[in-house]
Amino acid sequence: MARMRTVDAAVLILEKEGATQAFGLPGAAINPFYSAMRAHGGIKHVLARHVEAASHMAEGYTRAVAGNIGVCVGTSGPAGTDMITGLYSASADSIPILCITGQAPVAKLHKEDFQAVDIASIAGPVAKWAVTVLEPAQVPGSFQKAFRLMREGRPGPVLIDLPIDVQLAEIEFDIETYEPLQVHRPAATRAQAEKVLAMLNAAERPLLVAGGGVVNADAAGLLVEFAELTGVPVVPTLMGWGTIPDDHPLHAGMVGLQTSHRYGNATMLESDFVVGIGNRWANRHTGGVETYTKDRTFVHVDIEPTQIGRVFAPDFGITSDAGAALRVFIEVARELAGAGMLRDRSDWAGQVRARKQLGQRKTHFDNVPIKPQRVYEEMNRAFGPDVRYVSTIGLSQIQASQLLHVYRPRHWINAGQAGPLGWTLPAALGVATAVPDATVVALSGDYDFQFLIEELAVGAQFGIPYIHVLVNNSYLGLIRQAQRAFSMDYYVQLDFDNINSPEVGGYGVDHVKVAEGLGCKAIRVFEPEHIGQALEDAKKLMVEHRVPVVVECILERVTNVSMGLEIDNIVEFEELALSAADAPTATVAIEPEPEPVGGGR
Repeated sequence: MARMRTVDAAVLILEKEGATQAFGLPGAAINPFYSAMRAHGGIKHVLARHVEAASHMAEGYTRAVAGNIGVCVGTSGPAGTDMITGLYSASADSIPILCITGQAPVAKLHKEDFQAVDIASIAGPVAKWAVTVLEPAQVPGSFQKAFRLMREGRPGPVLIDLPIDVQLAEIEFDIETYEPLQVHRPAATRAQAEKVLAMLNAAERPLLVAGGGVVNADAAGLLVEFAELTGVPVVPTLMGWGTIPDDHPLHAGMVGLQTSHRYGNATMLESDFVVGIGNRWANRHTGGVETYTKDRTFVHVDIEPTQIGRVFAPDFGITSDAGAALRVFIEVARELAGAGMLRDRSDWAGQVRARKQLGQRKTHFDNVPIKPQRVYEEMNRAFGPDVRYVSTIGLSQIQASQLLHVYRPRHWINAGQAGPLGWTLPAALGVATAVPDATVVALSGDYDFQFLIEELAVGAQFGIPYIHVLVNNSYLGLIRQAQRAFSMDYYVQLDFDNINSPEVGGYGVDHVKVAEGLGCKAIRVFEPEHIGQALEDAKKLMVEHRVPVVVECILERVTNVSMGLEIDNIVEFEELALSAADAPTATVAIEPEPEPVGGGR
């Protein structure tokens, strides 16, 4: 066997496990690991400007392509604590990333050494596993275990902390005979599938709810096949958006308190049987559980046993990988169809499509300052079905999920449960690194954009082109809207008169100058008729210069976005579309004289 430093073994294991892209910052306590990356050459690296950003880049990289595992690397102490938000975001959304930190020598861990912190204890609650490796001979096994844990069951992140003397120690290690540990994925049984299909056949108005587990299992094709075979409409969750194309006849719309469609909520309220596959029943999807579950029977399929019953008790639960469950569901459904025993759902599916035609929100506004709906309309027009959107939180993300269109899995990449401000920009860089030939379009409000704005320089330095649509109302818009319940508008304004940039008209930060100062290109738009051209120009600039391109749209200061506290009580602040001219990029033809949304029983 070969004798080598533990960090050489670690890097070789990363390559053997297929994790070949790292994002991070070198430093004294992690420099041995960096020397191993340099020596072996199989790990590409992007230098972030902030370690939190590096962790989000690793997230974006993982989320973009099935099988990817992004790696985040940092030195000791504050580098590890900076990674915590990324670990939380990845853990909340079942995303595997590997965080590697340097550490003080083993003998100094209890002596309050410089930048020595018990990062394993800090990271433990937001990771599948967090460990400080104290014995050099345990380094290979720790990395091997990390990859199994990240992939097995509900996916998630791992942190490995390496004291510098452990990194430098030599061990015997044979990479030629190294093999990844076998990953176990639970699978639904034939008997379970037969019961689900019997329950489905007995229902009058069934729905499928497709969550992020369908994406993680790379099972969107199976989901669509099962929906088409049974004729059952599909509600994708925010994390499952793209598992069925938005323009598919069985796409029923999204459900929830914020990131939802009016027709999606109406259809959920009309349903009597729901099969959730790889979803969490997140509170912003369900709202009040009593309203969501009333008069409905539920099946819940999830890879993690303790997810079943966490929010509410389903009528039938199955612990299974989403893809494995769908395969056996399809098998049973085909047999029923062949025997003429599969129920016809065309009438119910037709009701769902009619509801969709009548419940489109208006997007075409000519107002100046720009209304945000018009921005999303122009984005639909400018970017085709292959675009990959990246966003995180705020009114921008909420309204985008109501108005944009997504056609493929992993083409809406969103920090779902954690929703940290600043996530969008570095995550977009991670996505664009993973799919360098794709059109990646990030979407941020001004505050999200400002949180980690320095990472634009990373895109410029490493030639990572993408388009960042910045909708600027110079407000913490979501918080301002929430503060209406308290009759206040308190510390949520971002506007000021910028003495260096009067051209921004009191909107404060000059994002164009900042973006250009960081080596990128930027365009500012004040009028709705110029948005489309700006997006076309951005595409050209991105290709020509191979850097991030910011398109800033100056919005009206206040827009209240459709949302509520229950799925049967969403407040609509704007009128619905009455004709195709009101929503020209809608995925369905809009009836000229809509009837009230509802009915179906």
